[in-house]
Amino acid sequence: MNFYLFPIIFFVALVILISAFFVVKEQTAAIIERFGKFHSIRQSGLKMKIPLVDRVSGRLSLKIQQLDVLVETKTLDDVFVKLKVSVQYMVIREKVYDAFYRLDYPHEQITSFVFDVIRAEVPKMKLDDVFVKKDDIANAVKSELNDYMTDYGFDIIKTLVTDIDPDAQVKSAMNRINASEREKIAAQYEGDAQRILIVEKAKAEAESKRLQGQGIADQRREIARGLEESVEVLNRVGINSQEASALIVVTQHYDTLQSLGEETNSNLILLPNSPQTGSDMLNNMVASFTASNQIGEAMKRQEREQEAKNKNNNK
Repeated sequence: MNFYLFPIIFFVALVILISAFFVVKEQTAAIIERFGKFHSIRQSGLKMKIPLVDRVSGRLSLKIQQLDVLVETKTLDDVFVKLKVSVQYMVIREKVYDAFYRLDYPHEQITSFVFDVIRAEVPKMKLDDVFVKKDDIANAVKSELNDYMTDYGFDIIKTLVTDIDPDAQVKSAMNRINASEREKIAAQYEGDAQRILIVEKAKAEAESKRLQGQGIADQRREIARGLEESVEVLNRVGINSQEASALIVVTQHYDTLQSLGEETNSNLILLPNSPQTGSDMLNNMVASFTASNQIGEAMKRQEREQEAKNKNNNK
């Protein structure tokens, strides 16, 4: 009987001896209780306890942890909005006892404080201000949590407002407003471009008309000069002014008929007129050219006066 009892006793003793050792992971704290009462806190490594007397009551992570809280509330302009707040926290190494024994559910406590702060701050702001001042909201949550959770062994590292989600209809309305504003600006730019185009086109047309008029004036001036020179040449060979004028008019008349005859598809329309004798026709031609000659002389005299005026101004 002793032969069978000895292995059992040895096995039980071995199990008890092995249970005296336990391992605590890095960045973890183990809480040891003796007969149900707190005894000690063990840090990372291979640790030992009294079998059947001490037990590992729990373990707390000393790493930075994150808790995401989704809060729905109403803004000052009566818009319902959902905010996602991320709270980064960790257990204070020197206050592991408070963190383990004073709070049963730290996540629920943190969530309650986040709800309380968000629903106190956001109703004071309009929807646009919530987007602009989200950092202020996060700082308010962090300050409130630190004041409360430090006493329970938790340090609030950072709070972030990671998402702001208004109601779907509100987002659609905001998108329409944004699109309308952009279309308004685009229409203003298009109107400005069209106005500039019209103004520049009008300026170009005005310049074209001015140059065209100047060209016609120069053309007529040169024609008058040419006629004047032709009369002077004919006068030098013994032909008086009236005969010279008549000769020039007749020459231009036949030059015109010749030019018309060179075009195969041209048509010449001769309007009926009262019959005139050759001398009457010649006299009319002479009278017409005399008027043209007088116009040329007047233009020439005007140019000379302008040149003299310019010289005086230069002096």
